[in-house]
Amino acid sequence: MPTRTYASASRTGWWRRGVQLPRGLRLLVIEGYRPHALQERYFASSMTRIARANPDWPTERVHTEAATYVSPPSVAPHVAGGAVDLTVCAVDGAELPMGTEVNATPPECDTACFTASGLIDARSRANRQTLIDAMTATGFVNYPSEWWHWSYGDRYWTFVTGPTHARYGPATLNPAQL
Repeated sequence: MPTRTYASASRTGWWRRGVQLPRGLRLLVIEGYRPHALQERYFASSMTRIARANPDWPTERVHTEAATYVSPPSVAPHVAGGAVDLTVCAVDGAELPMGTEVNATPPECDTACFTASGLIDARSRANRQTLIDAMTATGFVNYPSEWWHWSYGDRYWTFVTGPTHARYGPATLNPAQL
């Protein structure tokens, strides 16, 4: 299965949960576990970009806007290893059209990155539905503003599914486990 980053470090265990896709399709993992330092850089970069575009905004508003697109490190699901960003591809690794690229944000694509967006074509909608069916059948939950983001056992998963606590808290990458 093709992967891009930190995929083997994900604690979600999606590969053991029996995610089923139609014949000829595979999951393409973009990112699973994300080290805390990397999450800090992503969030700081988002804040910088937003502050530059809106120089009159107070820091609190910049923070709130940045948190719309990138989770603050203190609550980010990827640092727990409970989230995975993925898409669907053919056996040869060619990604199926999903309406936007992974990691698209509303400033770039309006709301086409939202899982249930009405701004995407029928083929992309069908491909997203294939992903939705496969992931929800094994207990994952989707973050609705990012069609590619799926959680299992992290704080967001707990919020959606109702347990009293998350299965996974912040994790530290152990290179020996890769």
